Amino acid sequence: MEIPTRQVSRRGLLKGAAAAAGTAAIGIGTTTTAAAADTSVTATAPDGSTTITMSLTGGALSWSAKRGGATVADVSALGLKLSDGTMLGRSGTVVTNYQHWTTDTTWTPVYGRNATVRDRYQEMRWNLQDTTTLINFSVQIRAYPTGVAFRYVLLDKGTATIADELTTFVFPDSTLVYSARDEDVYNPVAPGSIPSTGTSSTDTGALTDLPLTATYARAGLIACVCESSRINFPRLMLGSVSGQPNTLAAYLMEHTARGSGTVQTTSTVTTPFATPWRAVVTGSTHAELVDNAELVLNLAPASALADTSWIKPGKVFRCNLTTAAGTAGVDFAIARGLQYIEYDAGWYGPEGSTTDATTPIDAIDLPSVISYATGKGIGVILYVNRIALTDPDSLFALYRSWGVAGVKLGFINDGTQTMTNQITGWAKTAAAHGLLIDMHDDVRPFGYERTYPNWVSLEGVRGNEHFPTASHNVTLPFARNIGGPMDYTICYGQSRDQTTNTHQMAMAAVYYQPLNFLYWYDSPSKYSNAANWPGLPWFDAVPTTWDESRTLDGAIGEYIAVARRAGTTWYLGAMTNESARTLSLPLSFLGSGTWTATIYADGTPGTSAYQTPVVVSTQTVTTTTVLTVAMTPAGGQAVLLKPN
Repeated sequence: MEIPTRQVSRRGLLKGAAAAAGTAAIGIGTTTTAAAADTSVTATAPDGSTTITMSLTGGALSWSAKRGGATVADVSALGLKLSDGTMLGRSGTVVTNYQHWTTDTTWTPVYGRNATVRDRYQEMRWNLQDTTTLINFSVQIRAYPTGVAFRYVLLDKGTATIADELTTFVFPDSTLVYSARDEDVYNPVAPGSIPSTGTSSTDTGALTDLPLTATYARAGLIACVCESSRINFPRLMLGSVSGQPNTLAAYLMEHTARGSGTVQTTSTVTTPFATPWRAVVTGSTHAELVDNAELVLNLAPASALADTSWIKPGKVFRCNLTTAAGTAGVDFAIARGLQYIEYDAGWYGPEGSTTDATTPIDAIDLPSVISYATGKGIGVILYVNRIALTDPDSLFALYRSWGVAGVKLGFINDGTQTMTNQITGWAKTAAAHGLLIDMHDDVRPFGYERTYPNWVSLEGVRGNEHFPTASHNVTLPFARNIGGPMDYTICYGQSRDQTTNTHQMAMAAVYYQPLNFLYWYDSPSKYSNAANWPGLPWFDAVPTTWDESRTLDGAIGEYIAVARRAGTTWYLGAMTNESARTLSLPLSFLGSGTWTATIYADGTPGTSAYQTPVVVSTQTVTTTTVLTVAMTPAGGQAVLLKPN
């Protein structure tokens, strides 16, 4: 359960439409007379770092944003298209009411990157009317120290059918966006040059998924477009606009990402209705962007669960599909400090064809494995393909009666309004039965792990099981992981890795993944001689959720270094792309006194990156130490920092 630890402070700022109308009221609910004149209003972050401006010009709405005086988004369109062709915000729009306030609160998540999250912003809200249809709607804009956000609200009571969103994102010249669709690699391109993709059964065009990261000609400035609070609404994609090389336009998905399921060209909602937040997380440096990712959570609804004491993130080991492998997995989990084992695809029959997920295959005595695991304090997670979820309430109730701790859902179809409702419905149903949930394949984050914190993880990325390049790995912290938790299945000691083992080890600190699948593709017997695997103590010790997180340095696609604290211990992970690199990292975040740094570093490079040995050393450090972190090509470093 979330616990607010500071109170909201509200104050009125008389600007824009309110000032033009001569209204002198202060505080929430400041009211103006209807005004068709050109006007604008600007929300400014309480620390002055970011601004978002909403303008009404000739009856049409637009927005723009800046950070540190630099343009993040130039003048861009706002609006919604209804099924009858009405285009709210494009013409004939007048302001009927103006509200504004500043909020500064702190809340406590069930788990996360930090033990507390500060929610500090200024909001400006225009209530508006379309003079042709007399439809009343609203646009809310917010400026945070960590970025900006906006959304639409349909105000009239009844129903509405939304056909499209008219939002655009106009970037300054020389901006590059890191485009990826479905589970492809990221490709930095100009906004107008996103490649055309899709099939006859999917959305087709020059489309890219969120989160979408943009780098700017201005040194250091970086932003990531995300969505939050997507409820009863289709997923947002962005698309290039012909003849407008710096513009991306909103595209509401009509097909599922995997091309199965009903096509939905419109979305009918009960009004009043608020669309998802369109968030632009910003940073003055690439490292700062990573630390500002909690903006997505701040925009999401607070936890809907009164009791969250049973929700325990942790480390997971995937077992082979036999009873013996399950019990061996439990023993391995105990020995290696893991919290869960998992039976993946095939435990109840052939993947994709068997729809009865209630009967294990003959090779698995599931009751005995669950009994053995729970008796040792280890939870059991079961995989379920989407096609077996015809009655999730009954299935989840059955799993809970067996003593199962969580479910991993596979081949999730995300995209349409119906699929959004299924996804959020599965999270709610799992919570009702006390089950953790991890959703796999092309499902994208939208902050809902705050609302239903049993939704511990999701995929929505080209995963580590594909053995991607080191460059891909050091792109993700600045892109996909900004949007929310990421299940990335660490592959330690795999001959197919294109990286060193320390690179894989560092992932446990660099990525935010509260349900962390370790030793992917492995069996316990591989590690029977622990002396051959010097990285094991790091994985034994490293947690998955944190009291404090600090990104120390980084550049998208090049390198990153992150330090995270759990209790009194800090865990530092650093990763580089295919270029060897040495970082100088001040340890000023440490407390007073001396600390012991246990350093897991790259040794002499092997013929292939995965053959590079892990070299372990210790060093006494203090808050004044500048740690030298040397990494071989596709390498990394993992450092455990304990107070003496």
